[in-house]
Amino acid sequence: MKNILDKSFLGTKQHYSSVQLLLRTLFISIVFTHFAMAQDRYTTRSGEIFFEASVPSFEPIKATNKETSAVLDVKSGNFAVLALVRGFRFRVALMEEHFNENYIESYKYPKTSFKGKIVDFNIDNLSNKAQNFSAIGSLYLHGITKEIEVPVTILLEEGQLKLSSIFSVEAEDFGIKIPSLVRKQIAEIVEVKVELDMLP
Repeated sequence: MKNILDKSFLGTKQHYSSVQLLLRTLFISIVFTHFAMAQDRYTTRSGEIFFEASVPSFEPIKATNKETSAVLDVKSGNFAVLALVRGFRFRVALMEEHFNENYIESYKYPKTSFKGKIVDFNIDNLSNKAQNFSAIGSLYLHGITKEIEVPVTILLEEGQLKLSSIFSVEAEDFGIKIPSLVRKQIAEIVEVKVELDMLP
């Protein structure tokens, strides 16, 4: 097990708010500088990421982050998503604490992100009927970056670009170790669902 987080400093709400503000500023000003000259962008700061690592017969392990930032350049198809790991909310507070301190180590790796491109994206072909695409890029989690390809569904409705994706990742691929004591209670393959409602 990893060392427990020093709650007197990193665990405070004040510190979390400061980190959140800093990372969001960096997200806009640095990480996506290649979007800087583009005017045709759709963005959100209130997207949702849901994940589940439940095993039948044991307590459900699932969480949602409703403060996910994302940007899509509709001319190039370049696409990026950022979420603060401590933004994931669990039904059980103790489970959330273990997630942050012992598994994902959010005090060391405070964010997770995807940066890539939606293949063959053309906004002129969108309608209020969902269309299927693929997103190819780099997923960063727990200090490790992996190249992935995930299915994406997009529709355009009342000026809002709605993007969703469902995929899975293996905890082991990102160096997330599950102790033998609870290995049977936590799925090694984590199901992820992303919902982004973006505006220009």
